[in-house]
Amino acid sequence: MSECLDCAECKASLYGQKYILKEENMYCIGCYEALFSTTCEVCQLLISCTSKDLSYNDRHWHSECFLCLKCSRSLVDRPFATKDDMLMCVECYSNEYSAKCHACMKTIMPGGVNYRDQPWHKECFTCIGCKGQLVGQRFTSRNDFIYCLNCFCNLFAKKCASCACPISLGGSKYISFEHRQWHNDCFNCKRCSVSLVGRGFLTSKDDILCPDCGKEV
Repeated sequence: MSECLDCAECKASLYGQKYILKEENMYCIGCYEALFSTTCEVCQLLISCTSKDLSYNDRHWHSECFLCLKCSRSLVDRPFATKDDMLMCVECYSNEYSAKCHACMKTIMPGGVNYRDQPWHKECFTCIGCKGQLVGQRFTSRNDFIYCLNCFCNLFAKKCASCACPISLGGSKYISFEHRQWHNDCFNCKRCSVSLVGRGFLTSKDDILCPDCGKEV
């Protein structure tokens, strides 16, 4: 009876003792741990049969040693990342190595915006004027500040000499004459309101006139 219950390594009887079966061989606890137990990456002690062996990329840890290098929180049942073989929780990894938003300087998770090699949160990528979000919208910049087209036009675009409204960007047609600009629809004779686009005209002080009205001045 005893011969059938001997440790395959030390030959000690396993009758009435705890043992571990490996590849059809029986081992006493001591021999099994000496032969097959792994060493913990952190404390360098053997991981006993009664301890939970956590493994990742052929490395092993006691469950109580499987901790974030930065904050020391347990990584058991928690998402983690590695950097140069160091284990970190996702939060610490993001704070340490992820891109920071150009506006708020907080970590950007996947799904941010990149503009001029600078990362932004979508919610932080806004017009400096109206604070409206610019993702998916047309925008421009001036002196490193980003504007939606409406705010940029209101602040910096040329103003129509007739209606005083901005002449919008993006290919809008306008007339320019002697440092003044007009929307095409506003470039009309001051007296009779006939359109002067593509026609000759005269000036009288700040007014533009068609040739017929100009004769009457």
